[in-house]
Amino acid sequence: MNGRKPEAKLAAQRIELGKYIVADPEICHGKPTFKGTRIMVFQVLNDVAAGRSWDFICNTRWRGRIPLAAVAEAVQLAKNAWLDGKGRLVDETSAPFRTLAAA
Repeated sequence: MNGRKPEAKLAAQRIELGKYIVADPEICHGKPTFKGTRIMVFQVLNDVAAGRSWDFICNTRWRGRIPLAAVAEAVQLAKNAWLDGKGRLVDETSAPFRTLAAA
């Protein structure tokens, strides 16, 4: 024993990031995933960045487990994490999901 009191652990909670995306500490260590799957948002964003078509991403790569609208939502959330409404970089202190992206 080191003489210190054990720190109380705060229970992490599920965060609904949109209609299709959730960050749940019980799924993939809290990384954002598409609801009802273990497909992580960063995986789909990597596919988009690699130039794969959204149709290919949804229907071939992930075998129909995520709809096209889910890819659109992921791209929109990524944009909102970096840019404000006028297309300027968001101030780091005001970016609400920056810590989720780094998880």
